[in-house]
Amino acid sequence: MFGSPLSARLERCSRILVAGAGGGSDVYAGLPLALTLREAGKEVHLANLSFSHLDALDLDVWLFEDVAEIRPDTEARDWYFPEGCLARWPATHGQPSTVYAFPKVGVRPPRAAYAKLAEHLDLDAVVLVDGGTDILMRGDEAGLGTPADDMTSLAVAALERDGAYLGAF
Repeated sequence: MFGSPLSARLERCSRILVAGAGGGSDVYAGLPLALTLREAGKEVHLANLSFSHLDALDLDVWLFEDVAEIRPDTEARDWYFPEGCLARWPATHGQPSTVYAFPKVGVRPPRAAYAKLAEHLDLDAVVLVDGGTDILMRGDEAGLGTPADDMTSLAVAALERDGAYLGAF
């Protein structure tokens, strides 16, 4: 792939979740990686911490508690729904089109949701992506973005399965 430490770690993985760290449109930053991994024969899934009103979605969208399974035909009742837009794009290009969305509900519920999804998808790795640079900040910078959401995602996605660390790379 790229010859980087990340690609070396992902080389031995076959089922990978690429997830937006801070929510909003962060998952879009993972598309180049997801498409490259798919071209390399990996099974890649997309997910995002959502800023949308997921509580307004139909009940049949919920795969597990705090895990919405967004498909190209999922109807949102919110004008801001990047997961829905993203689910439609791969479908037009012959790619898997489900995007998993997690509501912003603290740390414990999404951690349990990530764990259930990791088991359901039989994941080998979780890769968090951030569309900005605020994930690298300390928290006292002027004009701060969303580091609290980013740090929450890091804590949430640091999963172990069968005694092995899936990791949030």
